[in-house]
Amino acid sequence: MTNMEIRDVLEYLPHRYPFLLIDRVLVCEPRRRVVALKNVTINEPFFQGHFPYFPVMPGVLIIEAMAQAAAILTFHSEKAKADDRSLYYFVGIDHARFKKPVVPGDSLHLDVSLNRQVRGIWKFDGRALVENVVVAEAQLMCTVRKVNEAS
Repeated sequence: MTNMEIRDVLEYLPHRYPFLLIDRVLVCEPRRRVVALKNVTINEPFFQGHFPYFPVMPGVLIIEAMAQAAAILTFHSEKAKADDRSLYYFVGIDHARFKKPVVPGDSLHLDVSLNRQVRGIWKFDGRALVENVVVAEAQLMCTVRKVNEAS
């Protein structure tokens, strides 16, 4: 599937407002790569306090957006959809770097590639770009767990 509208995104992610950070998927190549889009607007709730005088998207939310894109790639690769019986967890974040601020009006492209998948742990290389300029990057490790196994 090359393009996913918001209705499709909602099938692959359990997240909802205000924590849903993917608006559209532009490219999804199972077991390889996903490119997703987050349109950053001044209406985001985090901008009220980060920072009122110069709104900047928190870096941790940029990483979270990359992880949500990775979740879509994982579920799509496994021919599964998000449900109330499983959760998608971070198990590690390495080499996170923030290179430029992301501000209202930016279109944040999340380019996430599968590095490897071993015993239920998925490792990804993620980059966030605005106008083809890398604004953040990180290596992410994630896993899917059944809700009864999560605690």
